Amino acid sequence: MFLSLGDAVIITDENHRILAVNKTYERITGYTLEMIKSKKAGILKSWLTPDETYRSMYAALNAQIPWSGIFTNRKRDGSLWHSSITISPFLTEGRTYYVGVFRELEQLDRGYYLNEDRVVSIQGSLLKALAISCEIRDPGIESHLIRVQELTARLTEWHNDHCGLEMPAQTVSRIAHSSILHDIGKSAIPEGILYKPGRLADYERTIIEMHPVIGVDIIDKIYAELNDEIFESELSTAKNIILHHHEKWDGTGYPHRLSGEQIPLEARIVSVVDVFDALTSKRPYKEKWPETEAIQFLLDKKGKHFDPELVDSFVAMYEAERVPQLSLVNEQ
Repeated sequence: MFLSLGDAVIITDENHRILAVNKTYERITGYTLEMIKSKKAGILKSWLTPDETYRSMYAALNAQIPWSGIFTNRKRDGSLWHSSITISPFLTEGRTYYVGVFRELEQLDRGYYLNEDRVVSIQGSLLKALAISCEIRDPGIESHLIRVQELTARLTEWHNDHCGLEMPAQTVSRIAHSSILHDIGKSAIPEGILYKPGRLADYERTIIEMHPVIGVDIIDKIYAELNDEIFESELSTAKNIILHHHEKWDGTGYPHRLSGEQIPLEARIVSVVDVFDALTSKRPYKEKWPETEAIQFLLDKKGKHFDPELVDSFVAMYEAERVPQLSLVNEQ
């Protein structure tokens, strides 16, 4: 009966683990029942809903009374979902179940969620970030950044699924979205050094290796302008990627010579992706490598430059994605 309602419906057990959802819930959130069955109902949690809302909810449910409130959750694709929810406890055969009915609020005027001052502040800060990014003068950089972002999304999802990390979808999405900023610090590096063909002098190498620190400084300035908790998690992830994507597994990288799992996972992911794309792309100072040679490079540097498990995941993902293409070629 509940699952036939037009609104999104979720049914959980007494431990708040998902037992059933209806088609509307699947359509709105992007999660099918098969993906989330037996997982905690908080899988959609965005950390943007006030703690007081959750405390009020748990107090009501522990008292076995219905509760209603407003949640800001995240869909599977990372986008926000504002909803009014009513959760009702039901006692059946000595066991308690909870039925949650979500009503989408997305069609309301945006001012219900963000006042105009905050909208203007966010828009201004994003334009400022865009202006800074435009200072990166390499005409090929845009395509590189987009490829890194797309490849980061695929590798993060693959690694999460095949290693059983159970990262929430919003974390996977946040890593992918933040990866596009990994080289923003290069906007401050002189062109003569940034695109110099051939070997760099020691002082030029030192200047190049400053770009992660410069990038974090840029992000800190953007966050200071925003002063808005909506972007706190995203910018924290971006800072980890920017600052640490040139660290190496064996501790020989820069700027802080971190090693192993001292390096944030998101930075380790982007490190693998960034090197693969750089090797397989033609740049003003280098020729394009064949993909097979780039894969071999990752394998050669496994456990030295790169997280061994991430290299294994990347190679497995690459081979899995290549199989259908190879099969198609053989059929023709």
